Amino acid sequence: MESEESLLNVFVLLLFGSLLTVVGPSALEEGWQVYSSAQDPEGRCVCTVVAPQNTVCSRDARTKQLRLLLDKVQNMSQSIEVLDRRTQRDLQFVEKMEVQLKGLETKFQQVEDGHESNWAKQYQSIKAKMEELRPLIPVLEAYKADALLVRQFKEEAANVTELLGSLQDQLGGVDYQEVHSRVLDLEERLRACMQRLACGKLTGISEPVTIKTSGSRFGSWMTDPLAAAGDNRVWYMDGYHNNRFVREYPSMYDFMTTDNFTSHRLPHPWSGTGQVVYNGSIYFNKFQSHTIIKFDFSTSLISRSRQLDFAGYNNMYHYAWGGHSDIDLMVDEGGLWAVYATNQNAGNIVLSQLNPNTLQIVRSWTTNHPKRSAGEAFMICGMLYVTNGYSGGTKVYYAYSTNSSTYEYIDIPLTNKYSHLSMLDYNPRDRALYAWNNGHQVLYNVTLHHIIQ
Repeated sequence: MESEESLLNVFVLLLFGSLLTVVGPSALEEGWQVYSSAQDPEGRCVCTVVAPQNTVCSRDARTKQLRLLLDKVQNMSQSIEVLDRRTQRDLQFVEKMEVQLKGLETKFQQVEDGHESNWAKQYQSIKAKMEELRPLIPVLEAYKADALLVRQFKEEAANVTELLGSLQDQLGGVDYQEVHSRVLDLEERLRACMQRLACGKLTGISEPVTIKTSGSRFGSWMTDPLAAAGDNRVWYMDGYHNNRFVREYPSMYDFMTTDNFTSHRLPHPWSGTGQVVYNGSIYFNKFQSHTIIKFDFSTSLISRSRQLDFAGYNNMYHYAWGGHSDIDLMVDEGGLWAVYATNQNAGNIVLSQLNPNTLQIVRSWTTNHPKRSAGEAFMICGMLYVTNGYSGGTKVYYAYSTNSSTYEYIDIPLTNKYSHLSMLDYNPRDRALYAWNNGHQVLYNVTLHHIIQ
């Protein structure tokens, strides 16, 4: 019973953590329909529909081609429903927060009007804090504008059924290549628009869901954020050194309930717990070196290796918990990243974006945060988040933006259920944090604040 409940919890977590989850139509008629929504340069939602009569060309090869386009674009449109659910849920939180902030502002004004009273003097320090919070109000207004755009997308999709009736007589001579090009263009525009909605600043982390209890105190586990639809394999690596065997489980269910796995032997042992599986390959730090290796699971061969120049290794600049965690590889919506430290940056964190094919550094950022003082770190939407520790009470308290090359201190609680974090990584496909917590494999959902620029 407990296993079934855990499986249900992880299913719900992954469902609401994934933006582009495919949601099929409730009742697909025997005919076909192709539609998509996108945003024009002026911010208005545009809906494009192509629809023949149900009785026309039912066995024509061109109709089959259009059916493929239906699957591609319709899935994109239906995913708006998932995005809308997430946005509305988060919107309820920020609207409540907005009311509280404005209410406090009114109360402080009333107290200020009675400045001669002792009561007013006692609240001067709180009023100063309120001045710091006041800039949040326009941010919340921007969030509501984003939510409005999502609703506009949803309304356009809902209007498609009515539009189909008036367009059924307009099949005529269709240039199928042109239709195909238009659909690809619309899909790209919609994905770009939804990606901007999907990305945002971390505002909350859910309570953890324990997926499994296994392995030693230290390790890592993950799924591939670029895996094809239906590919839900789980990758599992026990320990932080002197091991080169990676387990591949066919699915999350297999990982939770069985020992059904395939074992892959890496050509070198790994160092730390900063490995990542990305687009069918595993990227890891070779033990006792600053060499990064890309190992292709399909060929069981090293497809690329490269030294990360000046990066400390062999416990020179590890996370606070140790464990040869000098080099931490991670992914987000923007690609592959490496977090490490150098003598040149006085042992402070250096963040580099890597080309996943060549492992060359695309660009680097130097921060002012000591690597040894960091508990763990992860990337979301181009922003590095750092925890204040790895045991006991834990929170995310430092954030560095690669977009603006600036940092800030934040306060986002992270429930450290089993009192020792040795791995914490974000998966942009699931929109969830994967953690190894003292021999427990754990998932956290995240809440992001979206701002379209």
